[in-house]
Amino acid sequence: MISIQSSLSELERSHQIRAAVLDCYVLAIKNIAHYAVELDEELTGPHRKYLETLAKEVATGKSEAVTESRAGLRGLLRDYRDKAATYLCNLRDELSGTARTLEEILDSLGQADGDHESKLRTALGKLRQAAAAPGNAALGTVISTAADSIEQSLEQVRKQHQLTTSQFLVEIRMLHKRIDALEAAASIDEITRFATREELADRIRTTPAGQYCLLLVAARGLRRAEVQFGKEVGKELGGAFAKRLRKSLPPSAVIARWGHEEFAAMIIARKAEALASAKWINEHLSGDYACLHSGKTVRPVLQLTVGVVDTSAQDPPERIIDRIGVFLVGQS
Repeated sequence: MISIQSSLSELERSHQIRAAVLDCYVLAIKNIAHYAVELDEELTGPHRKYLETLAKEVATGKSEAVTESRAGLRGLLRDYRDKAATYLCNLRDELSGTARTLEEILDSLGQADGDHESKLRTALGKLRQAAAAPGNAALGTVISTAADSIEQSLEQVRKQHQLTTSQFLVEIRMLHKRIDALEAAASIDEITRFATREELADRIRTTPAGQYCLLLVAARGLRRAEVQFGKEVGKELGGAFAKRLRKSLPPSAVIARWGHEEFAAMIIARKAEALASAKWINEHLSGDYACLHSGKTVRPVLQLTVGVVDTSAQDPPERIIDRIGVFLVGQS
């Protein structure tokens, strides 16, 4: 009897802990939505809406909803981070353009002010000459006093102009620093940028054969993802695959996008090492990828076919390039 009561108490405590953890998780998602950095309503509004919908689904306590929310929350945060970085980058570009325009205006004003000041001082010199002329003592005193007053006012205007210009420049520098700080806080790794087909072909023509191997990858599923879910999902899927492919190869590897779903990499390695990399890539990069579509997690699938082209000193570059095309076209 004691054992049953103890078990029931443990079960009740487990339920209480589970309920408390679920409440905390739901509250955390709501807080993420509430405290999301305000960027643009078109960006922040849907982000909050998707998070609030996710919180409602998790609040049901269903095991499937909680499990699926892990990828969903990660995807939403990653998507907003990427959009925030793009937004800040555009903001910085606009600020830089505005700053350059303002600096040009200030330079023009400075040059114009210099011309005006020179003309005014020349006029003041003529007034003083007239004031010093003999026979105009009374009038000369008035003119001299007026010239002194004008010169003092001109000097005050010049100092005020210099102060205003300095303040503008300081504010521009401060804005640049603020944008830099915001960009650093939201910094992300850009989607890996691969070389073009032509750039890799040029590299093959200028690199002695026999010193490298070519690793070829046909990634079927990118087009299907675009057709099924839209271009944004296709772009996200391509970026995720690109990052994984980059991390799977040596830093010195030159990777090119040979076609829409075809990739080729030049790696300095022996054939055995290249074959080992090809096997690892085929096993670990094939399968489903978590992507966002209208705030929901979708899982498009990539099916990889990976091959290796070994080069020898006798292989002419054009023949090596043809072998790439033969392999990749054969997988379409």
